[in-house]
Amino acid sequence: MKLKTLLLVLLFFSTISFAADLDRKPDFADRFKEITKTASKEQLYAFLWAIPKGGDLHNHSGSSFFAYQYFEDATNKALLKGNEFFTRVRFNICPGGYEPFIRFRTIQRSTYLKLSDCEKQEYVHLESLSPEMKAEWISASILDKPGEGRNEFFEVLGQRRGDLGGDPNIMLDLLIKQMQLMGAQNMLYLETQARPRYRDQDGNPIDEERGVTMLRERLNSPEAKATGVTVRFLSTISRFAPDAEQQVEAAYKFIDAHHDLWVGMNMAGREDNDKGYPSRFMEIHRKLRRTYPDIHLALHGGEVDSPGEDVRKTLLLGADRIGHGVNLISDPDTMLFMRHNRYLVEINLISNNLLEYVPDLSKHPFPEYLRLGIPVCLNTDDPGAWDSNMTDEYYTAVKYFNLTWKEIVQIGRDSLQYSFVEEPVKAKLLEDYDKHVLAFEAKYGTGDWRKLLSDVKPMTSGYTNRTLGITY
Repeated sequence: MKLKTLLLVLLFFSTISFAADLDRKPDFADRFKEITKTASKEQLYAFLWAIPKGGDLHNHSGSSFFAYQYFEDATNKALLKGNEFFTRVRFNICPGGYEPFIRFRTIQRSTYLKLSDCEKQEYVHLESLSPEMKAEWISASILDKPGEGRNEFFEVLGQRRGDLGGDPNIMLDLLIKQMQLMGAQNMLYLETQARPRYRDQDGNPIDEERGVTMLRERLNSPEAKATGVTVRFLSTISRFAPDAEQQVEAAYKFIDAHHDLWVGMNMAGREDNDKGYPSRFMEIHRKLRRTYPDIHLALHGGEVDSPGEDVRKTLLLGADRIGHGVNLISDPDTMLFMRHNRYLVEINLISNNLLEYVPDLSKHPFPEYLRLGIPVCLNTDDPGAWDSNMTDEYYTAVKYFNLTWKEIVQIGRDSLQYSFVEEPVKAKLLEDYDKHVLAFEAKYGTGDWRKLLSDVKPMTSGYTNRTLGITY
């Protein structure tokens, strides 16, 4: 009797277990693999556009805005409120000329009026460009042609933007447009490198405190709130500048006074310029840490061709995050130290490829870091220069490195976990991210995913069309 009873109990529970298995939704990891392996390029892009993505931690504000948006704003009379812009279309040999020989260098009216008559003849009003010249102007600010690599990016593109980055009306409008694009890609957070160093229409610097107020007011506007994207800033210094130490000191002071929006600092610039070597800044950071608490450092490190200990030396400065970290792979001791550790590497696939640090993307060290347990996240870096977006980064990562759903979720979560935003806001962002992930799994976990994806309308970039071969 006891044996019979035992058998009945086992049969009962096995029946319940079998029924539960029938009702249980398939593991989303399997569905993710199914979609990424069988979807068309367009379907995969739409799928990756729709996934929750966390945040962008490595983003240079001025060069993150698209060239066509700069053109639209710089020719928008209502937005400019009286300002005007001129662009260089020809070269004269002018006595005493000081303008750099860069075609499509764009300046505002106050700068133009200071030029000699000979130099003025080199410029035309931006509004007067023909459609063909407008297309050239836009292309000139993008690395979209063979041979346009590192030197074009570091030495030319910033000078070509000229005075555009100093106009507060343009820069505040473009920030909102960037937030809207990120919100459309289901991103929650942007930590961008910027300071409000604006100029008025006469070319005079606007008091930085006034700039902070303007920025804060715009971020509190209904249009900014509607994006669903939280924004914080890093103050960035040029690491190879003669006064770089003074810039670092000023950045610490500024961040300490504006902790509600500025959450850390960065040191940027070409690392192959040996005047910006990490140990140069050891003493200034040690000095400033005696005075200023809670100043986070997210520093560029290892964005070079050559092997070396650049990442290790950057960590010694006090960095919590490493930007790029391309040559970390050549330093096994530091690799071992960073496994399962508190330091995150900000990965920038498209940037590293177009700037020729990793000419063959299939050999990028990103998957090695990820799968050895070094925290990583995907970032856009300078998407205006690549004419790309965050979905392009995810698409590239999935196609080249066969990412799993678990890895996708971890990358997004780490982009928030390792952000410098204040802890209560971080906790809310992580909570929202987890909810978005569950909702995404519920939506795409069963049923006809092809039909669902037909309703997703990505805003593809020039990079998407040009490099990935995807158009909608």
